[in-house]
Order: sequence, then C-alpha cells, then structure tokens
Amino acid sequence: MSQSETVTGIPAGMVGAESIAPADAALAKPAAGDSGSGIDGGPDEPAGEVDLAALEQESEIAADYVEGLLDIADLDGDIDMDVEGDRALVSVVGVTLDELVGAHGEVLEALQELTRLAVLRQTGERSRLMLDVGGYRQRRRAELGEVGKETAEEVKRTGKAKALDAMTPFERKIIHDAVATVGLRSESEGEDPHRHVVVLPAGQ
Repeated sequence: MSQSETVTGIPAGMVGAESIAPADAALAKPAAGDSGSGIDGGPDEPAGEVDLAALEQESEIAADYVEGLLDIADLDGDIDMDVEGDRALVSVVGVTLDELVGAHGEVLEALQELTRLAVLRQTGERSRLMLDVGGYRQRRRAELGEVGKETAEEVKRTGKAKALDAMTPFERKIIHDAVATVGLRSESEGEDPHRHVVVLPAGQ
C-alpha cells in the first residue's frame, strides 16, 4: 500500500496534537537495548507473522497524526504512507524540514515515539512504525554504515576495542549491523542519552 497526500501545516514548543497523560507517555518510552531485530528505538522485538491490514491501519493513523502536527505548525510537505517489511512507514517528503529532525535526529526520534503513542491509543497495540522526514533516515543509514565498517576494520587491524560517540537507538542498530558484516561483534553501553556502541576485537 502506497499513498501520498499533500498537507499544509510543528510550532516551536509543540510536541503533539493532543495532550499526553503521564501513564501514556511511559508507554511510549523506548525499550531498553538496541541489538534486536528492529532498526530503531521502541518496541522492536521480532514482529512474527505480518498482518498487512493492521500495518496499513497503523500508517493511516500515523499519517493523520503527523498531518495534524504539520497543520498546527503551518509547515508544507507531502505525507507518504507505506508498509515496509513488517512495519508501517510514514514519511514527510518533498521538503527538507530540519526543525523536525533536530541534531542527530533527536527531534525525529521524539516525534516517532509520539506518533507510535497515537497509534497505541487507537489500536491498543504497541507499534514498530517508522517515521522519516526529508529522507533523513536513508541518508543516515548510508553514512553510519560506512562508519561502522571503517571502525570494524580498524579494530580488526589493531586488536583494540573502540567506543563510538553516543547515538540514538536507530543509529546504534545501523552500526551493529555494519560491524557484523565485517565479522566482528559490537555492544551498546551506558544509559541514554549517552548510550554508545563499542566495537570489540575478535574473541571478545
């Protein structure tokens, strides 16, 4: 399922189109750890059998929520809705909205969790939905894929573990996958927002 629609429409200080009760906000908190099957933070345990209708419903709910945010902020963009593998995908395209991405994607991560919460409220099910803005995640995947491979090659050459800078769950998962392609292992250490990846030499 692929759909796109034009939306007009997050003002400074606006984090959601509806108020969030503390209990609901806790449900939106990303799960601990990031070396599982998901590619970013949140409920990223293996999804099992794919329910296409449920994923399409998630993408529609998420698209409506994001459209509301853009309307309130008076920002222009197109919303693409799709299903990618075992997760719904909603993308704001056609413009570069740096304010919706933030430094190192931090604003985008927060918006994604809010969007997942909106889905949870309507469906009663936790969502693995991915939100992207202006192709940021695709570009970041390519950049961090190279960082992961280069770091793994360095560790393989020197035999010494190397710690990388703090990253979001989405970014750490990319590094883990890239390191694995070189035949080494990596771990995440620390607590957010300082959680980071350590690339380990062979045998560790």
